[in-house]
Formats: sequence, C-alpha cells, structure tokens
Amino acid sequence: MTALRRLLLLVVAVLLAGCNSPPPAPSLVVGATADAETTLLANIYAAGLRYYGTSVVIETSDDPVAGLDSGSVSVVPGFTGRFLERFAPGSAARSAAQVYRAMVGALPEGVAAGDYAVAAEDKAALAVTAATAAQWGTRDLSAAVDHCPALRVGAVTGSRHPASVGGCALPAPREFGDSASMFDALRAGAINAAWVGTADPEVPDAVVILLDRKPTLVPAQNVVALYRRNELNQFQLRAINELAGVLDTAALVDMLRQVRAGADPESVAEAWLTANPLGR
Repeated sequence: MTALRRLLLLVVAVLLAGCNSPPPAPSLVVGATADAETTLLANIYAAGLRYYGTSVVIETSDDPVAGLDSGSVSVVPGFTGRFLERFAPGSAARSAAQVYRAMVGALPEGVAAGDYAVAAEDKAALAVTAATAAQWGTRDLSAAVDHCPALRVGAVTGSRHPASVGGCALPAPREFGDSASMFDALRAGAINAAWVGTADPEVPDAVVILLDRKPTLVPAQNVVALYRRNELNQFQLRAINELAGVLDTAALVDMLRQVRAGADPESVAEAWLTANPLGR
C-alpha cells in the first residue's frame, strides 16, 4: 500500500468517525429581562451552569417566565416574592420560608424551583435618617407601624414597594426621578422615610435601613431560579442549588454596583464565581 493511499484511507476514516459522532448538546437557555439586576442574576446562574460543563446562552425578553411555559427558556432566575405575586397575587406569606413554600405551591404545572438563597435578597425596605431612628428609639421596621400616621414616604419612580407595612396602610409615596434626589429630600426633611431595596447599591452609608425582624412585615424577596421540570440533568440542578448556598446580599450589592458602573455582567459574574467556587 502506497503512502498516499494510506493517507487517503486515514482521512476517510476520520471523516466517517466525525459523521457518526453524536451532535453537541444544545445550549441551555437562561431567560432575563433587560434591567441590570435580573441580567446580572442570569449571568450568575449561567456561570454556575457553565462551571459544571453546560453550554449556556442568555436570552432577554419582556417576560422570560412566559418562556418557561412555551419551552423557549429553561431557567429563569429572580426573586421569591415577585414570583409569588405573579402566580398567587395577594398572598399573605411574609417570611422567607413562607414565601418560598407558597411560591412553590403556586407554580404552574411543568415548572419547578431550585433552592432559594437564604442569605441573598433584595426586598423592599424603609430607610430613614439616623436622627429619625434616634427619635424613634429603634432601628426596627416595627417603628414605622408605631409612627404610621406621621409617615411621609418617598420612592423612585418605577420601583417596587408594598402598599402597607404590617397593619400600617401607607399613602401613595412621593415619587422621585432617581435615588440621589430622593435621598436629598430625605436629608432635607421633605420626606421622613424612603423605599429602597436591601440590595440597592445606591443607598448612602449615612442612611439607616430599618430591620424587618420577626414577625416579618414585608414579603421576602430571596434569590431563586425557576426551571422547566424534568429537563435539567443532575449537574445542572446541582449548579442551581449550590449557587443558592453561596450567594449573599453583600456580594449581590457589590456586583450590582460594578454592573451599574458599566462593567460587563458576564465578566462580573465569572469573577465572583472564580472567587467563590461551587462544590466546596
């Protein structure tokens, strides 16, 4: 057999082997909306899935949760309270565990939830000045209920916040175009409380965020991922559940600050995962 013929046979064998090999697995689609926070969460979960060998693409839409029903999306990260409000509006659940259980019970057929991140949340919170907290004699959210008639609350236009705190039904908040102007109004006394998120990176250090202790007065908003039931393998489920045990609010705040400053969400999420590897 000539050298040329042996070479041709080798090429044919390689081509045939390539034709018979199985096609690569399709990429898993993680859904997100266009805002910085959910885009970051999608990249965090995408990084975790890639950590265990899954090819992932992120698709942005106005309603990624609807994609779970249609099958165009396999995983959608978000927050427990927001998912609960979508599937069971008006639920009385408040604590992290209550909200998660109620959310799981309200999920449509074919959709399941991973573990929720006990230490990572972005729930609505009231912020006051240090002087107001000193006057009230506490830094607990229950003080807002005690001073309900005197509350003059502000909020950034478009932000999420409840209409009541415990038994205190709040008047419609005064709206501001951005956080800076709202906090200026708080310091000036034009308002005496401001709605913020516990993962909001724009809250000034001098502002006091009232703590929502037991009994919980505002619904929990812990990080969680929904996924299409019976579609994820054991490594993909492992990634989703392990992320819930690693992520915390401080890390979420830090990453959000970077993203809002212009950093690439994928790079931010990958850098965080490198510093906080799964499986430990």
